[in-house]
Amino acid sequence: MPGPKPIYRPTFTNEEIKQAKKISNKHTASYNQVQRAKLALLLNENPDLQNPVAARILGRHEHWVRYWRKRWHDEGFSLTDKPRSGRKPAFSP
Repeated sequence: MPGPKPIYRPTFTNEEIKQAKKISNKHTASYNQVQRAKLALLLNENPDLQNPVAARILGRHEHWVRYWRKRWHDEGFSLTDKPRSGRKPAFSP
């Protein structure tokens, strides 16, 4: 028996999908960005896909899927991390 539908179902524009396809096929992109792009493409095809199923397809944890779904729903589409707090690392002269 399938579970409930996901609460957060982000929608993507055509431009965002183009960007995700470009990043997912790029060999020099970071692994995290490629995984996020693949998740966006997967959710664009199947918006009602449950978090555990999407996580299993991509080989990630379901909390990761839930985090990115919520972030894209609340803040809009982005494949990069948020800036971290704290002092930037620096070498003394």
